[in-house]
Amino acid sequence: MNVVAAIPAYNEEVNIKHIIKRTKLYVDHIILVDDGSSDATAYIAKSMGVQVIRHGDNLGKSAALATAFEEAKKLNPSVLVTIYANGFHNPDDIPAILNPVLSGDTDVVNGAYVTSSDIELDTTFEGMRPTGKGQFFMSSGFRAYSSKTLDVFKFTKGDDAIEVELIDDAINSGFKVREVPIKIIDPVKRVLLASKRIGVVVPAYNEEKLIKATIDSIPHYVDRIYVINDASTDNTAKVIESLEDPRLFVITHETNKGVGAAIVNGYKQALKEYMDVVAVMAGDNQMNPAQLPKLLMPIIEGRADYTKGNRLFSEEYRGGMSGLRLFGNSLLTFITKIGSGYWNIMDPQNGYTAISKEALAEIGLDEIYTYYGYCNHMLVRLNAFGFRTLDVVMPARYGQEKSTIKYGPYIGKVSIMLFKKFLWRLKMKYMVLNFHPLVLFYILSMVLLPVGLIFGVAILIAKLMQWSLSANLPILDALILVSGAQFLLFAMLFDMQESEKDMRGAGIRSAEGEIE
Repeated sequence: MNVVAAIPAYNEEVNIKHIIKRTKLYVDHIILVDDGSSDATAYIAKSMGVQVIRHGDNLGKSAALATAFEEAKKLNPSVLVTIYANGFHNPDDIPAILNPVLSGDTDVVNGAYVTSSDIELDTTFEGMRPTGKGQFFMSSGFRAYSSKTLDVFKFTKGDDAIEVELIDDAINSGFKVREVPIKIIDPVKRVLLASKRIGVVVPAYNEEKLIKATIDSIPHYVDRIYVINDASTDNTAKVIESLEDPRLFVITHETNKGVGAAIVNGYKQALKEYMDVVAVMAGDNQMNPAQLPKLLMPIIEGRADYTKGNRLFSEEYRGGMSGLRLFGNSLLTFITKIGSGYWNIMDPQNGYTAISKEALAEIGLDEIYTYYGYCNHMLVRLNAFGFRTLDVVMPARYGQEKSTIKYGPYIGKVSIMLFKKFLWRLKMKYMVLNFHPLVLFYILSMVLLPVGLIFGVAILIAKLMQWSLSANLPILDALILVSGAQFLLFAMLFDMQESEKDMRGAGIRSAEGEIE
């Protein structure tokens, strides 16, 4: 048996890795037709070893399906499975639609959405019909086709009617068609998103080219958009004034205060307007709005207080990140793990975040660092006050905007800040708000390790100068260094354990950032 899966996709970087990963478990070959995507969809698919066919332009679902069928026929499949990458289809339902065709019971299996009649859907599907049980079936495009049916399809209809046309072609050609109900997931997510007041903070400095695209892309379920013009010297202010989105609340800085200060001012206004969850999307259009629900849902469901993007988890998601940028980010990740106490986090420089109103009210916004290291400092304060932080894996996204950060001075400056805030965290979390002996372990390690290193250098110099030294001095130095290292390791171990206690209840974080 040779089972081929065809996936038509357009700008589906949010779900594509999960879809491919799970689909591979049930099929022998995958063809992805990338219908002119402008995001990382094709890159991720290629990195996972999938055959990718690219349309130069967005030709639509019907054209993508026609291409998929033609390419699939070249592989002589026993069964062709079509599955979409929009998050509606669960690849683990593939056996349910595949097995009736493999057994010869039918020629085409249609996975039909089953949903309650009181859930409002954005899309009208042709071919909907009541079941008589307060539900209705909707043709989903999640299907299995036997090899003998593949030549009968004409693909003459447009996107809205193509699903019905394929079924009609099969029936009119005398093939047996069977429906298998599958659950629809997305409306439940939309109901939850609608249940909370959601704000988005957009810091902007000299973003005249990209600020409009950023604002226009923010989803309709967001209640308020706080744009902070941080004393831009270009036409950013004029572009913002031309926007007619009623959700906009514009804050203008007369002098440039830094991205951290801009975000803090947005946060403060969101608290005044009683937002339940507040996200940050930079004004350079590098944060994919389709990823926003993955940041919001863990907070809405009560599994986290702060969520942030993570581009470092896998090679497929690091596309476009330069080697220097990756090295600098990895170095700051390690330093931030120690400084913040969140040993589970990666990519602390990722500014695509969401936070609950409870966390915003408690962490002390006036104390947040105003330089680019604000996101690292946020993690320190969140940990000190016991809030749960969750990484959400997503691809890197780089467009027209070029980073102006100079990594040498940047890493140095942020590292010094993190060390100071690390000492503050130890005092606040383990001495003021509570007490834990790990503070003493950290202090002893910070005394013994430098003393041991200085002592060792002095012994080495004395040896080179051929001065007379006691044979016990190197042993004493080794004892000091080993003791300092042990105290440091024990302190880090206890810090990890305390962090794990804080994180309990944050839910399971899957590799793809999927909500489980």
